[in-house]
Amino acid sequence: MQIHEIRKLTPEQISSELASQRRKIFDLSTQAVTQKVANTSLFKTARQTIARLLTEQGARNKTGAKA
Repeated sequence: MQIHEIRKLTPEQISSELASQRRKIFDLSTQAVTQKVANTSLFKTARQTIARLLTEQGARNKTGAKA
């Protein structure tokens, strides 16, 4: 998910996407313990998406924007 897509989301959608990405990392970690992960780059992309979401969420909280 790119930043221009994240900026279009509502605060509720950002929160749900954060939960989804965190769950994805948890599932990948569980999969890494029990079996071999086919695509290890998914960890990096999920972490980057979480960082983008948190950055946008923090910017909105700081400015008080409701958009």
